[in-house]
Amino acid sequence: MSKKNPGLDFLEDPDALEGKLEDVGDYFQQNKNIVLGILGGIVLLVVGFFGYRYYISTQDETAQVEMFPSLYQLEADSLKKALNGDGRNPGLLAVADNYGSTPGGNLAEFYAGLGLLKEGKYDEAIDHLKSFSSSDLLVQARAYALTGDAYMEKKSFDEAADYYRKAADYKPNKFFSPGYLLKLGVAYEQAKQNDKAIAAYNEIIEKYSQSAEAPTAKKYKSVLEAAVGES
Repeated sequence: MSKKNPGLDFLEDPDALEGKLEDVGDYFQQNKNIVLGILGGIVLLVVGFFGYRYYISTQDETAQVEMFPSLYQLEADSLKKALNGDGRNPGLLAVADNYGSTPGGNLAEFYAGLGLLKEGKYDEAIDHLKSFSSSDLLVQARAYALTGDAYMEKKSFDEAADYYRKAADYKPNKFFSPGYLLKLGVAYEQAKQNDKAIAAYNEIIEKYSQSAEAPTAKKYKSVLEAAVGES
């Protein structure tokens, strides 16, 4: 005969169940404020979570609408209007500043960085491009490469190489990685790091031999090796 589990008496004995319920009721009466406070806190957390998601969603829609005209202006090289607005639309800088926590505001950081780079405002471009973050295959690597371009314009070749390497290593693929590696090699050459430059060109030749950049990489490598041999 199996032993009865005393912890389950209330499932079989109505009187035991009634006693359990009375115990729960007594506990609630004695600790009502604590229990209600805990329940209220849970409700506030749940409401706050869904409220925040709704707020971000509506803010993102606004950011997308306000950013849209600026993208046309950016494509048309109307950089000042794209960045600062045209009187009707706020411009990319304002969208990035006002809606930075939304996906639309985040994307505005990228486009603002691109526009500032075209304007020659390299430090500001770097700030905005570094503020951008995405898991997208194309755009994040492009942001790294643009940051590298800004550093190249500033003649900060070591920093440029760091960002070209990030671009090349971000979800490597045969379509874009060879171009980033070619820029990496050039940055290393400018930084007088010839061994690393040759390694970058070799990476293109070995991993992306069918790419459009492969012949250029072979040429750059050959010229560099000749120059190193003569020095």
